[in-house]
Amino acid sequence: AQWAPLVYASGDEEDFSKRYQSHDEKSVIEFLTFDVKNSNSIISCVKNARENARTVCEIISSEMWQTINALYHLAEQHSRKRKIDNLQIFFKEVLQTNERFAGQIENTMSHGEGWHFARVGKLLERADKTARMLDMKYFILLPSGEHVDSPVDTVEWAEVLKSVSAFEMYSKQFHRANYRDVTNFLIFDKNFPRSIRFSINAATQSLNYISDILDIKAVATDEITALHQSLDMADIDTVLNGGLHEFIDMLQIKLNMIDRAIHKSFFDFER
Repeated sequence: AQWAPLVYASGDEEDFSKRYQSHDEKSVIEFLTFDVKNSNSIISCVKNARENARTVCEIISSEMWQTINALYHLAEQHSRKRKIDNLQIFFKEVLQTNERFAGQIENTMSHGEGWHFARVGKLLERADKTARMLDMKYFILLPSGEHVDSPVDTVEWAEVLKSVSAFEMYSKQFHRANYRDVTNFLIFDKNFPRSIRFSINAATQSLNYISDILDIKAVATDEITALHQSLDMADIDTVLNGGLHEFIDMLQIKLNMIDRAIHKSFFDFER
């Protein structure tokens, strides 16, 4: 009950089940942190990010390269230890490095085509992960579908907020964590940078910029604009009445369509 939802939230349950017997602490942490066969593990993401940074080193700043290279060596160092009791500091360092790298993208890189592509990738991933964390709580931790705002339930919703760095900003608007307010905040808030609506709106702006500067009519721009408009027209009552899990399934289908459209529009040179 404690560890399985982390695998479900990552979207890699099928891959996990092929190589691990149970959702115990050791297996889940190994899978999500150091399993090189899991393309979404921390070490796999860091290695791939470093390789991508190396191939575009003429575009990114030296500060960005130094940060991601240091994170790579840190991950390699800890992967050789693999002691669960020593990983808390490592996880904090990964989070802090991620925030530092995001700041360096904003402050040391020209806000041109390359920056907007990086921004689109970050925002679409952010929207997807926020949706997955909501779905984990709403569908997995509440299998009965009942929304009882018990003390335990309140704590669990607060943990969902903390998992996407939203607890403090949410608390400035609402007195306590409950399913309706948390869901509304993480999907529809216009000002919080990790809400789904904010992420999609900002990604739409960047894709429009890229399409304009390249002077092309991109399918990806049409796809994300349609999602942007549908979120602007929806509200929390519509989502909850239709089912949050169903809404998130629909959202992730559209995010996958946008991802494929971006590849086809900007990177598929054989089109």
